[in-house]
Formats: sequence, structure tokens, C-alpha cells
Amino acid sequence: MALIFRWLIRLTATLIILGVVVVAMVYWLASRSLPEYNAEVEVPNLEHPVEIVRDNANVPHIFGPKDEDVFFGLGFAHAQDRMWQMTTMRRTAQGRLSEVFGASTLDTDKLLRRFDIYALSVASMEALSPETQSALRAYSAGVNARLDQINTQALGRGAPEMFLFNAPMAPWRPADSIAIVKLMGLQLSGHLDAEVIRARTSLALPDDTRLRDILPDAPGAGVAALPKYASLFPQAPQYAETTPYVTHPLSPFKRTALAGASNAWAAAPSRSASGGTLLANDPHLGLTAPAIWYLARLELETGGVIGATMPGVPVILTGRSAELGWGLTSSYLDDQDVYIEELNPANREEYRTPDGFKKFRTRASIITVKDLDPVTLTLRWTDNGPVLPGSHYNLGAITPPGHVASVAWTVLSQRDTTLQAAIELMNAKTVADGISAAANYIAPSQNLTLVDRETIALKMIGAAPKRDAAHQSQGRMPSPGWIATNRWQGTLPFTSNPGFVAPSGGILGNTNNKTVDRPFPNHVSFLWGDTQRVQRWQRLMQGRKVHTRDSFIEAQLDTVSYTARSLLPLIGAELWFTGEAAPAGTSDALRQNALGLLAGWSGEMNEHLPEPLIYATWLRALQARLIQDELGPLAAEFDHVEPLFIERVFRNVQGASAWCDVFQSAPTETCADMARLALDDALLTISNTYGTSLESLRWGDAHQATHDHPVLGNVPVLRYFVNIRQSTSGGDNTLMRGRTKGTDPDPFHNVHGAGYRGVYDFADPDSSVFVLSTGQSGHFLSRHYDDLAQLWRRGEYIPMSLDQELARAAAVGVTLLVPQAQ
Repeated sequence: MALIFRWLIRLTATLIILGVVVVAMVYWLASRSLPEYNAEVEVPNLEHPVEIVRDNANVPHIFGPKDEDVFFGLGFAHAQDRMWQMTTMRRTAQGRLSEVFGASTLDTDKLLRRFDIYALSVASMEALSPETQSALRAYSAGVNARLDQINTQALGRGAPEMFLFNAPMAPWRPADSIAIVKLMGLQLSGHLDAEVIRARTSLALPDDTRLRDILPDAPGAGVAALPKYASLFPQAPQYAETTPYVTHPLSPFKRTALAGASNAWAAAPSRSASGGTLLANDPHLGLTAPAIWYLARLELETGGVIGATMPGVPVILTGRSAELGWGLTSSYLDDQDVYIEELNPANREEYRTPDGFKKFRTRASIITVKDLDPVTLTLRWTDNGPVLPGSHYNLGAITPPGHVASVAWTVLSQRDTTLQAAIELMNAKTVADGISAAANYIAPSQNLTLVDRETIALKMIGAAPKRDAAHQSQGRMPSPGWIATNRWQGTLPFTSNPGFVAPSGGILGNTNNKTVDRPFPNHVSFLWGDTQRVQRWQRLMQGRKVHTRDSFIEAQLDTVSYTARSLLPLIGAELWFTGEAAPAGTSDALRQNALGLLAGWSGEMNEHLPEPLIYATWLRALQARLIQDELGPLAAEFDHVEPLFIERVFRNVQGASAWCDVFQSAPTETCADMARLALDDALLTISNTYGTSLESLRWGDAHQATHDHPVLGNVPVLRYFVNIRQSTSGGDNTLMRGRTKGTDPDPFHNVHGAGYRGVYDFADPDSSVFVLSTGQSGHFLSRHYDDLAQLWRRGEYIPMSLDQELARAAAVGVTLLVPQAQ
């Protein structure tokens, strides 16, 4: 027995030692790709020495005698810190993910190939100015210099993920950067999805007035009546099978509820306590680890610029120089139209046009799939745009037999000069210069907020489609592609884009709200990203005569829900403080307790409070009860609460209270009945998930920010190293926006928010601040992988200074790039 025991000890010790050795080897291999920031590196294709000074937050400050040298340095820094991210983004744009990830990404690749954005990016190179082409070539050379260093010095393939996936990194090309900008256009788009949802809902609802309830227009002037979708396409099925919308984490295709959003606001000197202009910006995108943004400072020949870049793209997309600040918000310009194309019954390779049938433009495209046979696609294009499969956003549900769907979209330009505009903006010195530079911007459309030392302005940038006033659906639903008046007639001039310069009130901003009220076809959009946050923003801006950097930060971090304050009195009107005392432990007692908590709540979506969770669960349950009987399976598409719908129903606008009655039941339910039943549903959900002690609930437990690794985030064990999870305040409709997932499980997870925050004060520009939602590094073994995440969660910032000495004072490293000896 003693002998067996000794051998068991020896075997156990051996296994432990082997385990330690394996872990050590894995760590050594993975850590080989950690960049050495204190180094002198000889690199090819560099004309002059470049210095990369990384401050104590690992923000690179890049210095070189010429702009091309600085762009080279940025490419090198991006490749040092975000190699894997750049690899996957480029493969996504090219439709080549399946070469690495197999069948799981095949649907994403097929869609990207059909949009053909990489070929369009290659073609766009010819449209760029020589200076922009030179910048892109220099940036590409910098990325490739890092690749060369990795290969020659065996630096762990550049990223730990490279050991897990066979994803060889091809040399970076200038067109790759254009493709990544177009890829962002895919992530920010929501109109295609919205058109399909409107068409499907129109088919399902017999009353057009009820369509305006569930898909309400932003407040403003009324919209002329549209035809029912069934009148445009009588053969379209009223109830078609719904394809579950499941995408790979690397897919850029997002539902409308999770498309682009942002905040930006500015104050003129007359509204600033310091006498200088102020600007705040926080663009909202899906939360990931690492963040989509990367902080950097570039010392260009025209001066320093600092702010947020995107790995793969050589520009400061939102940031400032010493003289000018700029921020971006999604404009919600309707830059997409879905067309239903009629096939020739005698030849399905032809489609109807205003002049008769015409052949599709076609091209074969082969997708290599890991561990499977290659897949050959036939790409088809009409005059309107690429033909898309029926599974994309459930297009098949609204496409009659003998037809296919195509899409027109400004992102699909083959003369895309967006990067040229962005590079010229970095060199601008005044608001007027910035607006002039933005004239070359194509897509994705944005609202550009600008401030110089004297003036503030907001201008919508991006190519706006020119539509005929007789367009049958006004771009709100798919329309027949063979009718000439439905087709685009080019683009509108840049001067027609909405703009506001030096407003008399001294304050301007945008929360993705409706900015103009124009009749179609000069309307900009019928779909806007916000009707709620703007109400709170107006109150905060007008609550002070003058603003400071700190008051702008306070507004950026504000978590009070205007939606909660406005809807709770409506839906609880007949429930507050009513009914007799109920015995403890009963559902009536639980409901009274919940109502008592909500009655004393300020509407602040604080992570430590129980009321936000009760409120959010109640509203979600209420909308589900209101729409389930009318929409059936289609109700699942409405996975986020629409505040205007709830308000219309409980105010009975145009008979909207009809939604409260379950028409399939004999009794006539009132809205008070629905509110009470929904609250009981919500409390049951909370009790089953979080417990029955309402006072001990925390909104932050449900509203966790999910900065997940797109590839390794679901891998057992590894996910604990690569994912960043945080309890957060805010919600769908607060200025500090934390957009919830909306679907089970974990419907309140915070999946979409401000990956970057910046506040710039031009009375003292070097007092400006910014922060990132994760960290600068994409390497999960780096201390800079998540070092900014806790600052971001707590609402803290880091200095955003152009002072060289400050950057050097606590630098984590200085990299000197020198031209390789010939």
C-alpha cells in the first residue's frame, strides 16, 4: 500500500510539473508577441527617423520630419498593438474569414462578397489625391515593417491568436484602409433592416394607423400617407416564415437597434465660463475587447493632432489639434434603398428595367472554407446595386415569387474619397476649413461637430441620394426597381446637407436626434436614432448660463433617464398607492413594494440601485404584452422598447389604446390591466433570476458591459482572460448610453456604448481629456489590455495633451524607427 501511495505521489508530482512546463511554454510563446516599446528598429521603406513616445497610458506620440514618416510610424504602432484586430477586420472586408474559421463565418463571407466592398476599395484608390495616396502607402509600409520585424525576429507571429488559428498576415495594402472604412459603414447602417421590418409589419397589420404606432416617426411635421406594402407587391406573403437572425461576432451586420449612435455637443465662447470653445464627443459602437478605437497623437507638418484612430486607418477620426476640434455622430441619413427586382420569366438571368429586361452583371467568386470544399458564388448586380440573398435581414419574407432584392447604397461607391476628406480635416485650422475638407466625404454619413477658438458648427457630411418626389415608398419600404421614379438620380450637392454655423444661442449638439424637418425628397431621413436622450441633453445645456469642461463631462456621464421620468407616470397612473394592504410574500405585496420603490425614484439608472432593473423589466414585459397578439412571431423583431409607442398607447393617440385589448380574448382589457399584468410578469422574471428581495437588487448586475473578444470570447477558460466584464450605470436612453442586448438570455447586458469619450477645452487645449473603454493593447497578456477599462467605468479620463515633455515625462517606452541601411 505504501508503495502504491509513493507511486501516486510521484505520478501526481510529474503531472503537476508537466502542467507547469506546458503552461510556461504556452505563456512564453504567447508573450513573445508582446511588443518591446523601448527599442531602436531598422526598418525598410522609411525616409527619415521616426520617434514613437508612449505616455503612461500607452498612447503613442509619433514624431517625424514629414507627414509620410508620421503615417509610417502610426502603421507600425497599430501593428504592434492591434495586429490580430487588423487581420480579422481586413479578412471581414475581403470576405475571407472562412479560410480561418471555417463554416461558422461562411454566411458572413457570402454577404461581404455580394457587397463587393473590397473590389470597390481597390477601384477607389484612383479617385484619391496624390497626397492621400502617399499617406496610405506610407501607413501600409509602417504596418509591413512591423510584419517584417515579427518574421525576422520570430516574435510569436505578432499576436497570441495566431498560434490558435492559421491566419497568415499578408502585407498591408493601401486599399485595405479604404475597405475598413467601408466596413464601418456596414456596422453603422440600419435603414435596410428598417425598410424590411416596416414592410413586414405593414403586411401583418390591417390598419395603417397602428403601423404608425409601433413604428412611430420622430416628433415634428406629419408625414404624407404611404401606400401599404401589399399594394406595391400584391403577391408578397402576409405572414412569411421568419429566419432567426444569428450572426457571428465578427459579422459587421447589425440590427437597427444596434446600429450607429453617438453624442456630440459644443459651446461657443459666449456660453463658456473660460471664454474658449468647448466640445464633447462620445461615439457609440458595439463593445469589444479590444475596443474598436485606438488613441494616438500625430505630429504632422501642419501641427499636432490627437484623438481616436481606428486600427487599419491612418487618421484621427475624432479629436483635436491646437486650433480645431472635431467630433462625429451618426446622421441617420437615409443612404440605403431596397429594391424588388422582377425576373424575366423566360430568362432568369435578366431583370426588368424601365427600358425592358436587361442581363445581370455577374462574376464568379470562390470562397475557401477551412476543412470544407471551396464554395463558388455567382455575384449579381443590377443598375440599382448588388442582389442580396433572401436570408439577409429576412428579405425573403417580403420578396414575391419571381423576384429578387437588391440594394442601393452610398457606401458602394467606387470613387470613395472619404479618407481624403479625413486626412484633409486633420490639417484644417478653422471651422470653415473643416467644412470645406468634409466636402469630399462619401460614406458612412455622419454629423460633423466642429469648434475652433471662436466658432462652433455642425454639418452633415456624406453623399445624400437624390430621389424623385414621386418615389412610391419614399425610401421607407422596398419599392419596384423597374420604375424610373423609384431609382436614384445621383447625389445631392454637399451644400444642401444640413448645417449650423455659429448659432445665436451659443450651444449646438446631436444625440442622433432629428436635426431638420424637410419635406421629401430633401428630408434627410424618416428614421432617427434618438427621441429621448436629446430631451435630457436640452435640459442640461439650458440649465446653465455658461459651461465648463467639467459640466460637459458631467453631461457626458449623465445617467438620468428622461424616458423613465416621462413613461412611469403614464403606465402607473392607475396603480400608484392603490389597493389594500397585502400579506407579506404574496404577489400583491411584491407589486406594491415595487411600485413604492418606483414612486420615489428619480429616474437615475445607477448601477447600485434596484429601481432601474424593475423599471426596465416592466417596460420590456409591457411592450411584449401589447404587441404579441397583433404581430405574432414578428413581435420578436421588436426586442427593444420603443418609448414613443408606449406613450402613444397610454395617451390613446389616434386610438392607439387599441393595442391594450387582446383581440383574441373575450374580455376587453384596458391599458391599466396591461400595465398591472406586465408588472407581475416583470416581478416574476426578477424573482426567478435575481431573487424576491427587491431592495437588494442591483441594476449593474444585469447591466454588465460585455467587452468580449470576438473570437475567443466564448472559449472555455480562455474567456476569463480575454473578456472584460463590468457593472455599469446608464441604459438605452441615457446620455451615458449603455444599449442593452434586448434578447434572452441576459437581455440587459450592455453591448453597445461609448468606446471613446473626449472633452476638449480650447481656452486651455492641453487640459482636454479622453479615455478608451478597454486599453490600447490587443494582447491579453499586456498590462495595457484593460488598464483604461476601470477608468472608463468610473467616468474618469486621461490627459489629452500635445505637450511633448509631458508625454516623455512618464513614458512607458520610446521606439526609434530608423531607415534601414542600404
